[in-house]
Amino acid sequence: MFRIACFCLVIGIAAPAWSQVEPSAYGGSYDLDSEHMQTPPPVSKGAYPSLSSSEERSNFISGGVSASGSYTDNLMLVGTKKVADYYYNVVPTISLDRRTPRHSESVHYGAGFRFYQNTTDFNAIDQDGSAEFTYRFTPYTALIITDTVTQNSNSYGGGNFLGSGGVSGAPGSTNQAFIEPYANRLNNATSAGLEYQFSKNAMIGASGMYSFLHFSADSLLPALSDQDTAGGNAFYSRRFGKSYGGLTYQFSKYITHPFPSYTVSNTVFGFFTHYFTRTVSVSVLGGPEHYTSWSQNNGKSGAWTPAAQGSVGWQVKRASLAANVVHIVSGAGGLVGTFHSDTGGGSVHMMVTPKWSAGAHVDYSRYKNLTTAPQLFQYFPGGTTIAGGIQAQRSLREWLALDAEYAHFHQNYGNVTNEVMQDTNQFIVGISCQFHKPLGR
Repeated sequence: MFRIACFCLVIGIAAPAWSQVEPSAYGGSYDLDSEHMQTPPPVSKGAYPSLSSSEERSNFISGGVSASGSYTDNLMLVGTKKVADYYYNVVPTISLDRRTPRHSESVHYGAGFRFYQNTTDFNAIDQDGSAEFTYRFTPYTALIITDTVTQNSNSYGGGNFLGSGGVSGAPGSTNQAFIEPYANRLNNATSAGLEYQFSKNAMIGASGMYSFLHFSADSLLPALSDQDTAGGNAFYSRRFGKSYGGLTYQFSKYITHPFPSYTVSNTVFGFFTHYFTRTVSVSVLGGPEHYTSWSQNNGKSGAWTPAAQGSVGWQVKRASLAANVVHIVSGAGGLVGTFHSDTGGGSVHMMVTPKWSAGAHVDYSRYKNLTTAPQLFQYFPGGTTIAGGIQAQRSLREWLALDAEYAHFHQNYGNVTNEVMQDTNQFIVGISCQFHKPLGR
């Protein structure tokens, strides 16, 4: 109860920095006007846009249902040879987006029903939901609160391995090493923040967040650990024409259980963002990071280490691209200990013709355990994950589309995984029906 009370207090007074004008997919309007500043990617908590600008919508209610059939050549079962299977998904969804000059709300919910042809013990219900609320006290002061929750039994996410949710330009992340892709798990992340533009070219802000990752009791890998993550940051941003520069401080704490380990990091980043156009930007940031780690049977140890990140976002009428690379100290959800994490990701989406679209994505992560304690921590040395996929979609009607995807997943986590759990391929074919209704009409 004490932790819950403290978290509620943080949500009530903390602050992610967001711009005072109409928000985009990652913190702030792209409009480079002379009065309102943007919240550049290094201090925004959102993701770069994953759709072309012609596909984005606002002030609407939408819903639909999709059905798909999938084949995987390896379910990555523990202690067995490779097992292939077919499975089928039925996923209804509903979304609402409403924006006014004073406030905006965005809500999404989807529930997926998954049926396996042979391994029926894996049958499950997947759910994902998100909500975002922005309130502008003045044209230059805004509060934003977000919450996302995911309960699923397949981290592929319809072909998007790791369920990354997009490419972010903000430093750090609640890193997750999905070693058992078909494990049933619950993931929730909440944040709240304020920002204030106190002059024509200067802005400050702060944020607080909390998230947890919980694996179900029937996980085939009992060595996997749940993870709680809490943190906050504060920033100062200054505008120089089409460029932004400043400083941001970030605090993060990672706790694993039932195998207890603790990681605390404090980082000061300098950042720079340049907008070539209103929808094309590049960002870099870096600085010193100090981490401290300990466990129930191991004393505290810590060190200084460099931290860095770079990202790029590109969005035009018929295409979008986003990519980032990150080097920090963090936890790794599912693994026990403190890790040097090198991660990166990229996605591209293009409207090839009015009826055809295509996309691709890739994710890379490498974790190296910094904990020197014997026994338990030596069982989690870290490892590498490489995942990627391609997708094509054909629009049959305005409300009806066919979709095909291929994805590949490779990993190697030493003692935690064996040869059977290293590689898998997935093929998906589906059909979706969607409706969109503008609000106020």
